[in-house]
Amino acid sequence: MKLLFAILILTLGISDCVFSQTYELKGEVKDQFQEPVAFASVFLLNVTDSTLVKGTSADENGIFSITNISEGLYFLKASYVGQMSNNLAIEILKDTKIGAVIIEQQAEELNEVTVTSNRPVVERKVDRIVFNVENTVISQNSSWDILRQTPGVIVMNDELQVRNQATTVYVNNRKVQLSSEEVRNLLENYQGENIKSVEVIYNPPASYDAEGGSILNIITSKNVSLGYKGNISAGYTQGVFPKYNFGTSHFYKTNKLNVNASYNFAPKKEFKNTLSTTNYINDTGVFSIWDTDFDQIIRSNTHSAGLVIDYDFDDKNSLSLTSNGQLQPKRESDFFQNTTIKNGSGVIDSTFTTGSYLNEIKNNISGDLTYKHKFKESGNLNINTHYTYFDLDRSQDVNSNYFLPNGSFIRDFNFSTNANQQIEIKTAQLDYNDNLGSVFFETGVKGSFINSESKLDYTLRNNGPEFIPNLSDDYIYDENVFAAYFSFSKDWEKWSLKTGLRAEQTESSGISANVSTINNLSYFELFPSLYVLHNINEHHSLSFDYSRKLKRPRYEDLNPFRTYINERTFEEGNPNLTPSFSHNFNLNYTLNQEYFFDFYYRDNGRYISTLTFQDNENLVLRDITQNVLASTSFGLDFTYGKSITNNWYLYSYISLFHEDETFIALQSEAYSFKNEFNGAYLDLTNYFTLSNDGTFKGELGFVYMSGYLQGSYIQEQSTNLTLGLRKSFMNNRAVVSVSANDLLGKYNAYVSSKYLNQDNRYLTTPETQYVKFGFTYNFGNFRLEDNQRDIEKSERERLEN
Repeated sequence: MKLLFAILILTLGISDCVFSQTYELKGEVKDQFQEPVAFASVFLLNVTDSTLVKGTSADENGIFSITNISEGLYFLKASYVGQMSNNLAIEILKDTKIGAVIIEQQAEELNEVTVTSNRPVVERKVDRIVFNVENTVISQNSSWDILRQTPGVIVMNDELQVRNQATTVYVNNRKVQLSSEEVRNLLENYQGENIKSVEVIYNPPASYDAEGGSILNIITSKNVSLGYKGNISAGYTQGVFPKYNFGTSHFYKTNKLNVNASYNFAPKKEFKNTLSTTNYINDTGVFSIWDTDFDQIIRSNTHSAGLVIDYDFDDKNSLSLTSNGQLQPKRESDFFQNTTIKNGSGVIDSTFTTGSYLNEIKNNISGDLTYKHKFKESGNLNINTHYTYFDLDRSQDVNSNYFLPNGSFIRDFNFSTNANQQIEIKTAQLDYNDNLGSVFFETGVKGSFINSESKLDYTLRNNGPEFIPNLSDDYIYDENVFAAYFSFSKDWEKWSLKTGLRAEQTESSGISANVSTINNLSYFELFPSLYVLHNINEHHSLSFDYSRKLKRPRYEDLNPFRTYINERTFEEGNPNLTPSFSHNFNLNYTLNQEYFFDFYYRDNGRYISTLTFQDNENLVLRDITQNVLASTSFGLDFTYGKSITNNWYLYSYISLFHEDETFIALQSEAYSFKNEFNGAYLDLTNYFTLSNDGTFKGELGFVYMSGYLQGSYIQEQSTNLTLGLRKSFMNNRAVVSVSANDLLGKYNAYVSSKYLNQDNRYLTTPETQYVKFGFTYNFGNFRLEDNQRDIEKSERERLEN
C-alpha cells in the first residue's frame, strides 16, 4: 500500500510539473567580504527532506541562473571547496532575482581565539594511515610538498621512501607509472588544494599485487560542477645549466562524458660530477690507488601526453579509457673521466682519460580500459585490460688514452656497444566486492603476460672494427603470472579486523644466446595479510598488521649486458636473479590522534640489491645486481604535527632505524659479509601563510640523515635546507612560485665500501643546488575536479626509467 501511495504521489507530481508553468531564479554567490565566489555550486532543495531538485554552477563572477523551476517553496544553498552557505528559504511564484547567497569562511572560536585554517588530521584505519589535508593550512602547497610532509615519508635523492624503501604513488587508486624524477615533476605541478587526503599503506592488502612495498595513495576532492577547464604551465630551473618545462591540460565534463587531455615538453641539460677513490689490495696491502674525477653532461628532450575518457552509460555502468605516451627522441650523454693511478706509496704511476658518448631513444606507450558495473542492491564489478609497449635503443662509444706521469702517450683503448630492448606487457583483471551482512567482501582474479627481448653488440675498435661475441648477447625473457585473491573486513564498536589471502602462480623463462643457458622458474606462492585495530578509548588506540610480499627482478637487471664508464668500470645485469619474499610486521600506538608511534620489523629475505665489487687482480670495478643471503630492517618512527599559530604549521618526523644485508663478497673468495647500519632521520618543515587572504605562502624545511645503507656501501651524514614561496593572483587563476634547494650545500655525501679486500668510496654531486621558478595559469571553470590519472600496473614498475 505504501509503495502504491508513493507511486501515486510521484505520478501526480510529474503531471503537475508537466502542465504547470516553470520559472527562472537568478542570483550571485559572495563571501562575507562581499567578494564573488567564482564557480561555486548552487543547489535548489526540497523543503520537506532537503533532497536535490536542481543544481548549477556560478560563473567566474559568482553569478548563477536556475531555469525550469516549478512553482513552490524551496531551500537555496551554495557551496565551494567544502564550505557551505546557510539554507535560504525562497518561494517561487514567478521569475525571481535575489541578492547574494553568502558563503562565509569557516572559523571556529575557542576561548576568544579564531582558527581560520584547520591543522591536518591524521587518522589511523585498520590497514592504513589517512592524512586529511583538505581545507587545512598546508592545502595550498603542491602535491609534492604534501607528500613530503605526510607521516612516515622520507625523500632521498628525489625518491619518495617509506621506512627506507621506495614507495609507489597512486592517485585515486591509480598507479603513477613514472620515474622518481618524473613523479616529482608531476606532483609539483598538481595543486594541493585538489587533495582531500593521502593514504599511507605500509602493508597493502590482498587486493593489491603481491609484488611491491608501501603505497602513497592521493585521494582528490570531488566537485559536481559541469563544464570546461584548462591550464598552461611553465617552469624554469637554474642549476649548473638552465632547464625548462612547458605543459598544458584540458578537461571537459558533461553529465555522462569526461575527457582529459594533457601534454608536457621538458628539454633538459643536466650536469653531474663524481669523485671516487679505489684502493686495490693484495697480500701486502694497498698496491694501487685510483683517483677519478668523472663529469657527466646529459641533454634530453621528453614529450609526455595523456588522454583519459570516462563515459557513464547510466548510474550503474561506465567505461573508462586511459592512454599515456612518453617519447624521448633524444637523450645524449657526454662523459669525461680523468683518472690518476698511484702506487701504494702514493707516487703517480700513470694517468688515463676516457671520453664516452651515449645516445638513447626511448618510447613508452600504454593503454588501459576498464568497465565498471554497480549491482542493483549492492556490490561492484570491475573488468580491466591493459597493454604497454616499451622500446629502448642505446649506443655508446668509449675512447680511453693512457699516459706516463710526464704526459707521454702510452696506448689507447676504443670500443662501442649497440643495444636494443623491447618489452610488451598485457594484463587482464576482474574484481568484485560486496557487503555480506556486516562484513565487506572482496575477490578477484588477474593474469599478467610479459615478453622482453634484448640485444647487445660489442665491437672493439683499436685496430678497425672487430665484433666480440663473448661480450655480446641476445636475451629473451618471458613471464606469465596468474593470481587470485579474497579478503574480508568487519568493524565493531572498538575493534576493526581485515584479513585476506592472495595466491600467485608464476612461470618465467630467460634465454641467453651468449652463455647458452635457459633459466626457467615455476613457483606457486601464497601471500596472507592481517590487520587488527583496537580503539581503547577516544585518546588511545593500538594496531597490528602483517603481510607477506614479493619483489621480482626488474627486466633491465635480468639482462647480462654491460654499460661502461670505461673498460675497467661498468655495470652488468644478472640473468640468474630470483624473486625475493619478505615478511612485514607493524605495531602502532596512537595518542589523541596527534602523536603516532610506529614500530616495524621487516624480514626482507633474499633481497635484490645492486652491489659494487672491485676485482683487485684485474683492476676492475663493477656493479652487479644479485640476491643477498639475508636482509632485515626495523625501526621506531615518531610523527607529530602542530599549528603553532593560525599562520604557522610545524611538521616533525623522527625515525630511528636499523638496516642490514648479508651477501656473497664475490671478489673476496666467496666470503659472506654482513653490511649494517644504525641511523636516524629528522624532518622539521615549517609552513607559513604570509598574507591575510591566504594567497601568499612560504615554506622552510630542514632534513638531517645520519647515514644510510646502500647495498655494499654506507652513505655518510647529509643535511638539506630548503626555502619556498608561492603567490596566487586573479582569484587563484594565476600562480607564481619560487623555491631553493640545498642552501647549505650539504645534501650530497660520500658513500664508502670498506671490508675484507674491498676499499672504495665516491661522492656524486648532481644539480641539487638550484633555484626553481614556476608559473601556472588556469582558465575556464578551473575548480572542476578532473579525471586525470595514470595507469596502475605493477608490471610496469620493472621497466627501466
